[in-house]
Parts: sequence; C-alpha cells; structure tokens
Amino acid sequence: MGGPIPLETWEVAAAGGLVVLNAILSFRFRLGQETAWLIAGARTAAQLSLMGLVLHFIFGQEQLWLTALAATIMLAFAGREVMARQARRLPWWQGYGIGVGAMLFASFTVTILALNTVVRPDPWYAPWVALPLLGMIMGNTMTGTALALNTLTETLYRDRRAIEARLALGHSFTDAARPAMRHAMRTGLMPIINAMSAAGVVSLPGMMTGQILAGADVGTATRYQILIMFLIAGGTGLGVIAAAFGGSRLLSDNRDRLRLDRLSLLDDKSVAQSTGNTREDDTR
Repeated sequence: MGGPIPLETWEVAAAGGLVVLNAILSFRFRLGQETAWLIAGARTAAQLSLMGLVLHFIFGQEQLWLTALAATIMLAFAGREVMARQARRLPWWQGYGIGVGAMLFASFTVTILALNTVVRPDPWYAPWVALPLLGMIMGNTMTGTALALNTLTETLYRDRRAIEARLALGHSFTDAARPAMRHAMRTGLMPIINAMSAAGVVSLPGMMTGQILAGADVGTATRYQILIMFLIAGGTGLGVIAAAFGGSRLLSDNRDRLRLDRLSLLDDKSVAQSTGNTREDDTR
C-alpha cells in the first residue's frame, strides 16, 4: 500500500474555490452568509496552518505542561464558539461558563479515560495522541452543546406562556421546562446520531479516511474509527446533557420563575429567518 499523496499549496487553494462558490451562491440567494463563508474559510486555512506549526513544536517536546496548555487553549476557543452564534444569548460570562464547563466535563473526561484504558500511549499524555483525540471529541461536543443551548433558549422563549401557565398552576420549573429541555437534548444529539448511522454506508469518517490516505492498514483504520466514533458519542452526550441542565438553571431562579430577561437577542432578522416567525411584542 502506498504512502500519503503529496499536496501542493495551489491544489489546496483550488479546493478553497468551493468555499468562494458557496459565498457567491449565498449572495445570489440573499442568504446573508457570504461574509461568514469567506471569513470561515480564511480562518480554517490560517488556524490549521498555525496549529500545524504549534503541534510540530509540542510533539517534539513531549511535556505534560505543554500538552495541558494546548488543551486549555483549545477549550477556551471552543467555549467562545459555543456562544458566538446563539440567537438568544445568555449573559456572556454565564453562557461562556456553561459552554466551557460542559466541554470540560465531557471532552476531558472521555479523553483521559480513553488515554488510560483503551489507547494507552507511553506516556499517557503523549501529545501526538492526546491532542488529536481531544480535538475530535471536543469539536463534536462543541457542535452538540451549541445546538442544545440555542434550541433551549429559543424553545423557552417560544413556549414561555405555556411554561408560565404551568408554573402558575404550581409546577416546579424543572417540570414546566422539561419538554423544552428534551427538545434541546434531542437536537444537540442529532448530528452525532446521524454521523454514527451513516458511517460506513453513506460516508467514510475523517480519521479513517486520513489513515487510509496515509497508507495505514484498512482494518486498523476501521477499528480506530469505530473507537473514535464511540468516544465522540460519549463526549457529545455528556456535553449536551450538561449544557441543557446548566442553561435551564440559569434561566430560572430560586423561586422557580422563568427568567427570560437574562437573555439578549442577537439579531431580530436572523432569529425571524431561523424560526420562520417574527418576534412577538413582549408588551402585549
């Protein structure tokens, strides 16, 4: 089996033309995402290039503190991304804390468990194993957490009158908000469930594809991919549940009241487009 296929810079840049195409289509259909597409594409190239240089240095040092520092920086940026595109945001430090806390609890727990029980590199914190593993788990947990929080705040706002009616009848906030929390959890878990269901039938996941392109044995690549999918599923599940419970806790108080006043609306127009409805007048 051959080794990895070399790629020239111009070939990678040519693939980036697809991102530009998406930006053009967004402009053509007035989706309002053309700038977001271009910025995301530029960030992808710049961030991955920089990360490649950083990882090259960290891999050569094999120091626990460097591995921990890199993991902490990844966590800090992931927490910011969770809150960056919420339609109805919690206060920044509280929302950021939920995102970071959920991913810290989920991603780090699953990664450390895997490093010490399944993968077992020597040393256990070997950066060339720990950081890629943490990145895959944290990236998917970030997506699930962001979806869960966004769905939770949107659903609580949409159903606020029904929730307040239940509260007036004597229900606890946990009971009144349970349908919204379940909806948020289902939404947050949907991407990983779809990915697991389609793996090997519709798609070849990224790690397996990368190993095969790099010349690894197909059987070994398959086993590693199954392991990674299960670890990602575990981390995403824990993160989504933690985010849903944390978000609902912040949107209530010790008197079991619904505290939507703690939310700030990011963009009326974008919310209306995403929900299909205009924002209701709170003064009614």
